[in-house]
Amino acid sequence: MLRCFGHGMTIVGLPDAAVQESRERVQTAIKNAGLHFPRHRIVVNLAPASVRKEGPAYDLPIALGVIILGGHLPQESTESTLVVGELSLDGILRHTRGILPMAATARQMGFKRMVVPESDAAEAALIPDIEVIPVKTLADLYHHLSGRHLIAVYQPQGEPPAPLFVPTDFAEVKGQEHVKRALEVAAAGGHNVYMQGPPGSGKTLLARALPGILPEMSVEESLEVTRIYSVADQLPPGTPLIRNRPFRSPHHTISHAGLVGGGNIPHPGEISLAHRGVLFLDEFPEFNSRAIEVMRQPMEDKVVTISRAQGSLTFSANFQLVAAANPCPCGYFGDSQKPCTCSPSTVTKYQKRISGPMLDRIDIHIEVPRVNYEKLSSDRLGEPSEAIRARVQAARQRQLERFAGTNIICNADMRVAEVRKFCKLDETGDNLIRAAMSQLNLSARAYHRILKLARTIAD
Repeated sequence: MLRCFGHGMTIVGLPDAAVQESRERVQTAIKNAGLHFPRHRIVVNLAPASVRKEGPAYDLPIALGVIILGGHLPQESTESTLVVGELSLDGILRHTRGILPMAATARQMGFKRMVVPESDAAEAALIPDIEVIPVKTLADLYHHLSGRHLIAVYQPQGEPPAPLFVPTDFAEVKGQEHVKRALEVAAAGGHNVYMQGPPGSGKTLLARALPGILPEMSVEESLEVTRIYSVADQLPPGTPLIRNRPFRSPHHTISHAGLVGGGNIPHPGEISLAHRGVLFLDEFPEFNSRAIEVMRQPMEDKVVTISRAQGSLTFSANFQLVAAANPCPCGYFGDSQKPCTCSPSTVTKYQKRISGPMLDRIDIHIEVPRVNYEKLSSDRLGEPSEAIRARVQAARQRQLERFAGTNIICNADMRVAEVRKFCKLDETGDNLIRAAMSQLNLSARAYHRILKLARTIAD
């Protein structure tokens, strides 16, 4: 930041519109804080010049730089301090997205403290070993740095926030014992699931129950998920840390950019918002084919890279896919009680909307038939999610011990080398899978997924 001849303020260094508009916000906020804006011209240089600067988070550091340049504060007052925040015209600091990853980066770079809007203090305080100064107005920050009225370092307090998603308890799901077993196996090994059945058979209810039997997230996993939601500006007020596994259920009309991420300014899509959780795609064949096919690589790599002319961004996308579909457009092909009104060619065309390579990436395919009246009207409750989760947690613990020292968490993540090492077959099993490969024309990917699934069932 330099003083030059003339009046006003100029921002250089490839700023976007929001950064350019900070000139008016900064000037007005400084005046409303009771301070004089320098009369000479000020040039603000945002380095490096080759990287586009986006968002209003630069408001507060620019304003503070102007105040220091005007002689109101010594430059040493901000030593080893990262300052971020959006300013309103009256000098009040507004919520700023992406605070958590900024705080993590600040700690890595050696900053000792961080000044953030008061509403974002709880989010920044999730990162240890860095002091968080919660600021309500620009005037408050000026008085704090000048030593007139010090602001206390933020201390986390209060009860844990309510979960973003409350899963269905498996005890409430009538019948479908074989599907419950399949979902338990899927939860234990991190396997993807494809459910097919008539309308009203309970596919959606079963999918919504899956997060309730998944193991609790570790602190590291919670921070990973919270960073993504912070960048996407989807952290609910009063929820600085996401502690429960995400459950995302986008509508089938979603675009491929909304599903995997994109935009002129790349932002996380649904597959990233489902990171470490469940992505439920109901009416799977109704989704745009481009949106479905573009998911194939992220399902393998557990990340998605979005490239633009200015560069590329990589978002985490380690999700568990649960897809549900009707067997045909009317929904009743193969139903025991209601006849199907679709022609054979219509049924075939509908089922071919999902490509073979995509289906090949889904480990468990299961039919979800209609539940009869006796089971629906029964007062008998099924096994609760808590009991199922205990078995899932025990299986996951075996996998963590097996894969200790690697970046593999569950069986579904095994690479070919791990499959060969941990999924050895006896003679009977080898003969069985050899016959299946021959009769069903299974691919190499399907062969390895069968072994992974068998390993999970054994666990």
